[in-house]
Amino acid sequence: MDATKFPVMDNILTSPITAQYKEQYERDGYFILEGVVPVEHLELLRAKVVEKVAQLDAAMDAQGVDKMGINHKGSRYFFGGYEEGGDDALGEFIFSDLMAEVTRATLGENVYLFHEQYVIKAAEKGGDFSWHQDSGYVGYPEHKPYLTCWVTLDAVNEENGTVYMLPYERAGTRDYVPHAKDASNNDMVGYNGDDPGIPVICPEGSIAVFSSTVFHRSGANKTNKMRRIYLPQYSSEPIVRPDGRLHNLAIPFIVDGKRMK
Repeated sequence: MDATKFPVMDNILTSPITAQYKEQYERDGYFILEGVVPVEHLELLRAKVVEKVAQLDAAMDAQGVDKMGINHKGSRYFFGGYEEGGDDALGEFIFSDLMAEVTRATLGENVYLFHEQYVIKAAEKGGDFSWHQDSGYVGYPEHKPYLTCWVTLDAVNEENGTVYMLPYERAGTRDYVPHAKDASNNDMVGYNGDDPGIPVICPEGSIAVFSSTVFHRSGANKTNKMRRIYLPQYSSEPIVRPDGRLHNLAIPFIVDGKRMK
């Protein structure tokens, strides 16, 4: 398969996961499902964005700062919905039939909600995000790779700051790599090579499905509209810190093949 192309299926709405996708996930660490998220789920996922961005801006204003963690006022934002507020509406998507199919195909018969967040790039500002593995933000190698589902609430392209994937072979590894923090923007960085990666270009309601050990980055949003992403992450078992504490969430979704949600 041409490394610059992603497979597109005619019957994606009725059968989103094929053997070809599973093979690509094993080989490259990711695959793309185009236009699979139902309209009603897209609407509920979009509903929180304005409210949450306003809350973060107010919090930064109150502290007299324009940067809080990896949030940058007027530029890029990261915030949770379900785990912070127990939002049942978000749960309709997180624990939907679609996500059950996606997670079973990649993680197997045991699936837990590990984390969820929105990733927003503001219009004409949202900055670059450095090359990293999601496991680099966990910060220790003693965990099984987990799954990130990068859900497009808007169509994404190179102009509005889409994500770029680095397949395992081109990265030279499929394992966890120690990351270093960039003090200028608080990003964790794990790859400093010159490979530009493969841009994900797809319509709203698509899902980039990738392992937590896949290197990825994103560009700046050069358009006059927000680029909005919702990002639930799932693990095949609870992820536990070296000190024995639970890392993030471990909400059972599928256990021994049985849906719990």
